[in-house]
Amino acid sequence: MTNAGHVSGAPMAWAARLSGRRADGAIAAATIAATIGPLLVPDPKAWWIIALGVLASAPVYWRRRAPMAVALLAGAAMTLMVFWEKPFLPFGPLVAVYTIADLSPTGKRLAAIPAIAAVVGMSLALPGENSETFRLVGTAFVAAYALGTSARANRSRTAELAERARRREQEHIAAVAEERARIARDMHDIITHSVGLMVVQAEAGPVVARSDAPRAEAVFDAIADTGRGALTELRGLLTALRTPADPSAEDLGPVQPRLDGLASLAERSGLDVIMTVEGERRQMPGSLEAAVYRIVQEALSNVRKHAGVRAVRVRLRWTSEELLAEIADEGGGPRRGGSGYGLIGMRERAIACGGTLSTGPGQDGGFIVRAAFPLE
Repeated sequence: MTNAGHVSGAPMAWAARLSGRRADGAIAAATIAATIGPLLVPDPKAWWIIALGVLASAPVYWRRRAPMAVALLAGAAMTLMVFWEKPFLPFGPLVAVYTIADLSPTGKRLAAIPAIAAVVGMSLALPGENSETFRLVGTAFVAAYALGTSARANRSRTAELAERARRREQEHIAAVAEERARIARDMHDIITHSVGLMVVQAEAGPVVARSDAPRAEAVFDAIADTGRGALTELRGLLTALRTPADPSAEDLGPVQPRLDGLASLAERSGLDVIMTVEGERRQMPGSLEAAVYRIVQEALSNVRKHAGVRAVRVRLRWTSEELLAEIADEGGGPRRGGSGYGLIGMRERAIACGGTLSTGPGQDGGFIVRAAFPLE
């Protein structure tokens, strides 16, 4: 990719340089014509006057490479020429002054102002020009410098707008990627938890049906409730995908789960969940509540699929600075060789909310998932 970008960028840079040279050539030709034309028509002047006119105009071709040197050479030649021939305007020095204001660094631009004023004043005072000529030529040089400054400002503004547009495009791409990752996490959590729970309940249903009809009915009701809940959440995700971004449409999109739903989640998990809450609950954003809920949901799904036990401890501990969520079981933890998307999704959710997540075996065996979220 880097080589391709270099190869494609080289012709563009060459074309830009060629375009700049053509423009400089056209400007130099027009400046020479405006300066030398009156020296040739109707009566040709002496050759040294014509040579001074060329020196006062032709160097503008190199104005981009050395604007200060071009201004010095053109100004000196024009100052000498006015002793024998007074041009209508010093076109070469005017182009050089414009270029200094447009392309030179700030320090050189500021230093050039008194130098320009001194040279122009000397070139008018020595031949004994009147006040009207002083006013005309002075206005021309001020206008050239102002036009160069304006061109510089417009170019900087254009570059700033282009950079801002590029940054917005990058932010948009990053936002789209983040939204896709969020939807992928939500779909993973909803599908794996709900479908996994339905499978467990469906497998137990026939066994219970032969011995305990009321309990079997409750199992099948739980399967239906789990399926309906999953459909509702998936329908919300699909609505968010199909609906164009509209800040005023706050009622559209999926309904995020809240911490109040953890008790129901534990009851429907098919596990023996012991839930404890420590500390005083504090206000927190809905996105943070949803992240905690999804992490607990995924951890319970992993216990059900991999741990081989039913007993799980879920602990929420509130402090003045953070919320700690801990899910621990006494089984063997997630089996090796799995996709690991669940653990990745939990870690991404924690990081997205400014929190941290750690997983690993407990001191007394089993597997522990710990997530800490700052409340500031």
